[in-house]
Amino acid sequence: MDHDGRTLPTPLSEAHEVGFDYSDGDGDGVGVGVDFEPYPHFLDSGEIAEWWRAWTGNAELDGSEFRVFGQDGTGGLAAFWLVRHGEPIEQQPVVFLGSEGETGVVAQTLWDYLWLVADGFGPWEATAYPNHEHEPRTDARLAEIAQRWAPSRRRSADDVITAAGEEFPGFDELIGSLCR
Repeated sequence: MDHDGRTLPTPLSEAHEVGFDYSDGDGDGVGVGVDFEPYPHFLDSGEIAEWWRAWTGNAELDGSEFRVFGQDGTGGLAAFWLVRHGEPIEQQPVVFLGSEGETGVVAQTLWDYLWLVADGFGPWEATAYPNHEHEPRTDARLAEIAQRWAPSRRRSADDVITAAGEEFPGFDELIGSLCR
């Protein structure tokens, strides 16, 4: 039981424990790593509020609609966006809020996120390369975890990113409207 609201769902913890390939390929120019540093737990509400206010420049906001679980190398955050009222966190979309203002919905659910990372995309890559110019390396260890937890949700990173963008086409504008 999660008494403090900071415990990650088990499938997310398992995927993050495997780790990510950060390398830039093996010299042949094919396959690049993932720029993602997972957290062992969700950020607490105070940390989220402080970051969200600084990121948006809006002191009236607290970021309570996000559960942050990791960052890229520049400090951009990956989070669940609690937009589906009454649904468990596993059914919430995963978003990326970049340090330079990049935004994007990268997966519709935790299950899609598992397949995204198994296919060699992190949250930053899914946002930075929405037309899939990234040349990822699939990760068999992450694919095994995705297969175990979400066998009926198997999709390529391309399909995961496209479906998330289609379901939430106004996310960038919404976030932009909150910034001061």
